[in-house]
Amino acid sequence: MGFLLETIIGGLMSGVLYSLVAIGFVLIFKASGVFNFAQGAMVLFAALAMARFSEWLPALLGIDSKVLSNVLAFTAAMALMVVVAWLIERLVLSKLVNQEGITLLMATLGITYFLDGFGQTLFGSAIYRIDVGLPKEPMFLLENLFPGGVLVSKEDLYAAGIAALLVVVLSLFFRYTSTGRALRAVADDHQAAQSVGIPLNRIWVIVWSVAGFAALVAGMIWGSKLGVQFSLSLVALKALPVVILGGLTSVPGAIIGGLIIGVGEKVSEVYLGPSLGGGIEIWFGYVLVLFVLLVRPQGLFGEKIIDRV
Repeated sequence: MGFLLETIIGGLMSGVLYSLVAIGFVLIFKASGVFNFAQGAMVLFAALAMARFSEWLPALLGIDSKVLSNVLAFTAAMALMVVVAWLIERLVLSKLVNQEGITLLMATLGITYFLDGFGQTLFGSAIYRIDVGLPKEPMFLLENLFPGGVLVSKEDLYAAGIAALLVVVLSLFFRYTSTGRALRAVADDHQAAQSVGIPLNRIWVIVWSVAGFAALVAGMIWGSKLGVQFSLSLVALKALPVVILGGLTSVPGAIIGGLIIGVGEKVSEVYLGPSLGGGIEIWFGYVLVLFVLLVRPQGLFGEKIIDRV
């Protein structure tokens, strides 16, 4: 029982991080109708910026404090992501208003490859380390209930806490701020939002900036765990089933979908892997989503689309 609980907790930790990447997909799709394949590249680009700024700024400014260095590096990386968001809107999205969905999808693919290449040109292509002070040592919980306790990584626990905090902040932002309400209005109906004076161009810059912020937090956490390297952009492929399972327009769906897939892939790999030959963790999310789509094409929490003829 203790081992099962340990596996479930590990799956929940992974699921929260998947959700963090998936939220970026959902935010952009809700506000602009664009399925942003560049979200993984944004995670890599933001993580590269964070890693390199944390090296460059202390040397440039003569700072010895690791905490202050990380704060400055995070701030500089976030400023860069806002600039990237503004350039994407100015140079790409504003030129493709009212175009077909496939055109916008291909545009985000182009942005993906550009960010992958430009990020490595600008910051380098080596493996970099992000040290934000997350503890690496494990801890044991519930030792009174289970022999030996339940092994939990402190780093995963802190990372899940940071991700959960970001989700709460985004939820409060969307619910209680005027900008958040404008974003929700645009998500519901672009033309109606324009008719009441909401500027779509500014809204799209904001939503891409918020997605960039989510990508930066995700890149910081994944970079702290795995190191910042080119394969980090592939984390978006793990988040795709999460987005589809939860629903393309649902932030709570992205969170719950991430938890379901995180737990499901860990449990299936541990308990079914030995008999099926392993590798289940790689394809579990996609197979689960395939079955869900056969029953509920809009996902668990997505809005059902009804076309009237």
